[in-house]
Amino acid sequence: MISSPLARTLRVCALFGLALAAGWSTTASAAGPMATGGPTSQPIGHYDFCKTSPAECSIHPGNLAPATMTGALWRKILSVNASVNTAVKPISDIDIYGRDEVWAYPVKGVGDCEDYVLEKRRELNRLGVSYANLLMTVVRKPDGEGHAVLTVRTSKGDYILDNLDGKVRSWDRTGYRFLKRQAIDNTGRWVSIRDGQPVLVGAVQ
Repeated sequence: MISSPLARTLRVCALFGLALAAGWSTTASAAGPMATGGPTSQPIGHYDFCKTSPAECSIHPGNLAPATMTGALWRKILSVNASVNTAVKPISDIDIYGRDEVWAYPVKGVGDCEDYVLEKRRELNRLGVSYANLLMTVVRKPDGEGHAVLTVRTSKGDYILDNLDGKVRSWDRTGYRFLKRQAIDNTGRWVSIRDGQPVLVGAVQ
């Protein structure tokens, strides 16, 4: 569970996010869904997270269709992205835990990129979005540094929720190179991002 101060902040920020989103009755389509490949290695941080939270990594959604994009869904996406980005203070795993690659919920209101992703994923699932459409995703930034974002699969394309960007963008407009993400049918499995993606977001060879 989120600590009370963080929960209160999320509620306040959610109201702000909904107000911000009120004028967005429609959204531009993304270029299309990412092309994923076969099974690939699980990030070590997610592997450790699954050892401590096995129930979170054994979910097999029944309906694998992308979420139908509606004005209501778009407002939820914008609101959660804004509220979590505002409520959580960015601090590295080294500073929090004394070691790298600790994936955890930001229960104390602090965390790094994976922690933002976990919280956004949880909040959107609470709002009715299937885990099949809320996928933790590993990317490489233009400077070569690894990073984690949340991919939301929709009928209008795949969108990225990012703690480094206040805007929700279609995956092909982030400037990231996409490496791997969770499988849509198993929260404990990961798949590669296939070749043939646009420049800046090609899969790793």
